[in-house]
Amino acid sequence: MVELPEKLQKKLLEREKNNAIRKLPSKSNLIDFSSNDYLGLAKNQEVFHNALELLTAHNLMHNGATGSRLLSGNHMLYTQLEKSLGTFHEVDAALVFNSGYDANIGFFSAVPQRGDIVIYDEFIHASIRDGIRLGNAKSYKFKHNDLEDLKTKILLSLRGHSGSHNPEVYIVTESVFSMDGDSPDLRKLSNYCDTNNHHLVVDEAHAVGLFGENGKGLVQELGLQDQVFARIVTFGKALGCHGAAILGSEKLRDYLINYARSFVYTTGLSPHTVATILTAYDYLQTSEGIKAQQGLKDNIDYFKRKLEYLNLESNFIPSKSAIQCCGIQGNENVNKAAQTLQAKGFDVRPIVSPTVPKGEERLRICLHTYNSGKQIEEALNLLQAIV
Repeated sequence: MVELPEKLQKKLLEREKNNAIRKLPSKSNLIDFSSNDYLGLAKNQEVFHNALELLTAHNLMHNGATGSRLLSGNHMLYTQLEKSLGTFHEVDAALVFNSGYDANIGFFSAVPQRGDIVIYDEFIHASIRDGIRLGNAKSYKFKHNDLEDLKTKILLSLRGHSGSHNPEVYIVTESVFSMDGDSPDLRKLSNYCDTNNHHLVVDEAHAVGLFGENGKGLVQELGLQDQVFARIVTFGKALGCHGAAILGSEKLRDYLINYARSFVYTTGLSPHTVATILTAYDYLQTSEGIKAQQGLKDNIDYFKRKLEYLNLESNFIPSKSAIQCCGIQGNENVNKAAQTLQAKGFDVRPIVSPTVPKGEERLRICLHTYNSGKQIEEALNLLQAIV
C-alpha cells in the first residue's frame, strides 16, 4: 500500500497531540443525547412504510436516480416534493439538493457575484464558509448575533468597496446555530435588510421540526417568510432522512438550476430518499407528528428547569432549541467530561477546537422527543458533579 505523504502524517500527529483527532465512532447502545434525530423520525416505522407505499403507488421500484436531474434523474417524486415544500414553507419555489452541504456550497458559490458583498455571522456553518470561498464576492464576518457590529461591517465594506457602484449585499445567519443552539433576533435583522435592500439568507437546518406551526421553522413562526431572500432547510435533522432544499423565488430556482455546480454535476437522490422526505413532511402534520413536536418542546422546558434547579445555568449557552451546550474549556477537559458521561450510559459528545475556537470547547447535548425525564435528570446530576 502506498504510504501517506509525510506532511500529511505530520498534520494527523498534530491533531492527536492536541486531543482533536477525529475518528468514526462505532454504534453504541448509549442513551441518545448526541444525534440530530430530534423527533425520532429516522427510526419511525410509519414513515418507513408510508415511503414504500408511495413508491409502490407510483411504480417507482428503482434503486437510484440513474443520473443528474438535468439528464435522467429528475423522477416525478421530485416535482411532487418541491411543490409540497413550496406550499408547506409558504414560498414561491423550492429546489432540492442532495444534502445541506451541497445546498450551501451551490448557493454561495453561484449567487453572490464578483463585486458583491457577503456579510456572515462568525459562527456560521462550515458548509456556508466553504461555499463563500468558492465564490467571487468579497466576504466579511460580524460578531455573533450582533446587529450593531453587522451594521458597522457593512458600512466599512461599502466604503472600501472598489467594485461596481451598487454591489448586492448578502447577509447570512442561521435561525438556530448548530454549535450553540442559540438564535439571532431575526425580526430586527429582517427589518434592517428590508429597509436597506440587502438580501437576507437564513439556514434553518436546526429549526425545522421544532419551531413554527407543524415545525415550519423559526422564519415562519415569526411571519418573516416574505422578507427573506433565501432559506436553506435540511432533511437530515428533525425530518430524520437526507437531503436539503433552497427556498426562494421562481427566478432564484431557475438561476440555481443553471449555475449551482453542486446541483448540476451530481447524480440525483434516489426515488426512495425523495419518498421518505415526502412522507416525513406528511408525518409532521399528523396528530402523532404534532405530539412528537410537543414532546420535544416539553423536554427542552424540563431540561432548562433542571439547569436552574442545579445551578448550572451559568455553564450553559442560552438556548431555546434542542441543542444545549455546556462550556468546558480545553480539549482534554471536555473529552474527559464526555467520557465520564458515556461511561455512565449517556451519549454526550465533546465539541473540541478547531471545530470551535480554542477556549470555547463545550459538551453538546441534543434533546429528543424520546428522551425521558429520568434520563435528563440523571445526565444533569452527573454533569453537575463533573463541572
